[in-house]
Amino acid sequence: MKRYLIAAAVAAALAVRPAYAANADKTYEQLKLLMDVLGFVSDNYVDEPQTQKLIYGAAAGMVRTLDPYSQFMEPEVHREMKTETEGQFGGVGLRLTLMDDWLTVQTPMPGSPAYRLGVLPNDRVVEIDGAATKDMTMSDALRLLRGAPGTKVKLKLERGPESKDDAEGGDWKTVTVEITRELVKIESTLSMKLDGGVGYLRIAEFSAKTADDVADSLKKLKKDGATSLIIDLRNDPGGLLSAAVEVASMFLGEGKLVVYTQGRKPDSRQDFTAGAKAPYAALPLVVLINSGSASGSEIVAGAMQDHKRAVVVGERSFGKASVQSLIPLPDGSGLRLTVARYYTPAGRSIHRDEKNKTGGIVPDIVVPVTPEAEAKLYAQWELIYAKDKKPRSAVKTEEMVRDEALARAVELLKARDVLGALKREG
Repeated sequence: MKRYLIAAAVAAALAVRPAYAANADKTYEQLKLLMDVLGFVSDNYVDEPQTQKLIYGAAAGMVRTLDPYSQFMEPEVHREMKTETEGQFGGVGLRLTLMDDWLTVQTPMPGSPAYRLGVLPNDRVVEIDGAATKDMTMSDALRLLRGAPGTKVKLKLERGPESKDDAEGGDWKTVTVEITRELVKIESTLSMKLDGGVGYLRIAEFSAKTADDVADSLKKLKKDGATSLIIDLRNDPGGLLSAAVEVASMFLGEGKLVVYTQGRKPDSRQDFTAGAKAPYAALPLVVLINSGSASGSEIVAGAMQDHKRAVVVGERSFGKASVQSLIPLPDGSGLRLTVARYYTPAGRSIHRDEKNKTGGIVPDIVVPVTPEAEAKLYAQWELIYAKDKKPRSAVKTEEMVRDEALARAVELLKARDVLGALKREG
């Protein structure tokens, strides 16, 4: 009886839109097929099926045909996502995506257990506690990865060859790690003053508090005597579009276009612009990106690059230029749906094209880093805090590797200061 009530409700909803009668009739016929399948399963399957589970499976399968970022979330997963948005959750600290139908690490979250163990962007997660992830939904993967702090989860990873642009031509190696889940807290920024008046600001992701955190960090750096700035967006997976726009606005001003989004309808374009004045419009600036930089971090890097406001250094970014809306549903489930794509001020779409291996922001100065060096850099970026002591790296000084991209950025800013002094003296 339930399936017939659902079908009747769908028919009634479609009937109230006469302007779309032809499309409505076609949609109803297609939905009727789904209802027929549900009916046959409900009446004839060897065991008594759970109707809600069938409906959830149909919804998840429907959305999965769209793109890797759209997702139907059952109530439990939806609650976990909201918890994460609020700032903390129990898990291993991985941002995941689907790439070539594989569950793939977009980036480990700084300070998380996965981060400390050297899990890298682009690692394929092939097993979670012995369960194969091939064709596993994102919802199921998150359910397996998350859990109570203190519990353990074993991951089997496949790591590509050293050359990231030639993954098809090299050997993949297997890496197995056992990770103890923790209460993962999302820390938005980290800042410090480097030698030569260079300020350093790392943005982990763009959350509701990021703009305020960045503003506070910049005030502190200015007070400490910083006369130039490096914004490190490496492994920043993005987050809130509004937060990325606010951060970019601090360095642009004059009402400049930061980014625009375009949906399916021609009149759906929405422009996001900077304010009239920017507090740091004249601050010399270098932006660092790598293959883990996505979405919001690409918005900032693209805006700085298009307006020639900063030099972008590092490796090509991930290439996620889609905008998702999170839609709560009446039973507690949720729908994350791609509703638009964003474009840089110059009209560039940087969305990743897996088939042609294109997409992302290409740095003005490319500094390649091997996966092995990246893993070591992740480890030494981890800071240890102690009362009344300065933060120190978790890695001993003699075991550290050189951060080539950061070193190049510092050199650029120091050279600018030297050249500026020569110009003033002349």
